[in-house]
Amino acid sequence: LHLLSRRQRQMCIRDREIDVKITIVAVGIKQPGWADTAIEDYLNRFPKDWQVSVKAVKPELRAGQSKEKIMQIEAERIRAAIPEHSIMVALDERGRDFTTVDFSKKISAWRDAGDSVAFIIGGADGLDADLKKEASMMMRLSSMTLPHAMARVMLAEQVYRAFSILTNHPYHRA
Repeated sequence: LHLLSRRQRQMCIRDREIDVKITIVAVGIKQPGWADTAIEDYLNRFPKDWQVSVKAVKPELRAGQSKEKIMQIEAERIRAAIPEHSIMVALDERGRDFTTVDFSKKISAWRDAGDSVAFIIGGADGLDADLKKEASMMMRLSSMTLPHAMARVMLAEQVYRAFSILTNHPYHRA
């Protein structure tokens, strides 16, 4: 597919109905209502061949435990929530900074390769260092620190925007 023109690739992809499987795995069960509403809105916009979902992972209780221990326990829960054979992308403030168009190109490459992707959003203390090492890549949504609910909404929106770019949907107008 990579040797074909963009138009030829799109025709091949339409003909064979490639499923895009993207999972957002995020620590934290209870989110503000506005965040749940926004995420649900974006998830409902995808067509059936784009399987985009959010899996919430229970945060570990602080109860006198060290930050490192909390992140290790949460990392195990995250690993258990990641669909088998998924490419793991850890969200981290020191991760790669993508433009929207570059992000859509990355999703396109994963789609064309038939890869499933799991984006990982850590808990209040971040992500375990070993889990970050296991990730295929680290990316950031912003140079600023974001509330976890906002990160979920922004990631869901950017995945939808990437979809709109890749399918020439009018949502993305730049």
